[in-house]
Amino acid sequence: MERKELTDNSPHILVVDDDRRIRELVQSYLCDRGFRVTTAKDAADARARLRGLAFDLLILDVMMPGESGLELAKDLRKTQEIPILILSARADPEDRIEGFESGVDDYLVKPFEPRELVHRIQSILRRSVVPEPLPLEIKLGTYVFHIERGELRNESEIVRLTTRERELLRLFAGRPGETISRGDLAQNAAGEGPRAVDVQINRLRRKIEPDPAMPRYLQTVRGAGYILYTD
Repeated sequence: MERKELTDNSPHILVVDDDRRIRELVQSYLCDRGFRVTTAKDAADARARLRGLAFDLLILDVMMPGESGLELAKDLRKTQEIPILILSARADPEDRIEGFESGVDDYLVKPFEPRELVHRIQSILRRSVVPEPLPLEIKLGTYVFHIERGELRNESEIVRLTTRERELLRLFAGRPGETISRGDLAQNAAGEGPRAVDVQINRLRRKIEPDPAMPRYLQTVRGAGYILYTD
């Protein structure tokens, strides 16, 4: 297996387990898969790590001396939203339910397959990503499109848009600088085919482009679709 390169943007995981062998095994495997990993031997050690570092995910053993993993999870949930994955030898349904009631995101039973652990981690991290909020408006030269209102203005003058033109501008505004295929644009309007999309794009260009024949903002990506550039 090829080792993945670690970067400053690699997810940082805190592994908490009183079994040194488990800690080292998980750390070694996850580092090879492109994760940054810090370990802690118990809840107190974990709290010290959490005070000094930011983590993207916490992997917790349940049965540890002193404060248990579930007790730590419950307490962290009062103040933090860090994703938590439980690793435990306790496999009864009641144990799993107790884990989820403690606020954890997933529960994996020991012994476990390391590849499954990676898939669980990746799934949790995908779910925990918060999308960036859309801007209130986009600027296209002298034109300003207010996304929520669906209103296009050229300086102080309101430019009339059809319902379809408004939908297209909202779609492009949500994905600026990203190529959107004709198929995706057609799916956004029931019963509309790719040719109809081209017609709608040409009409929209006449309303937002200084020279529709040589578009600056709403450009064609040959063989792929269309892309909107904003100021």
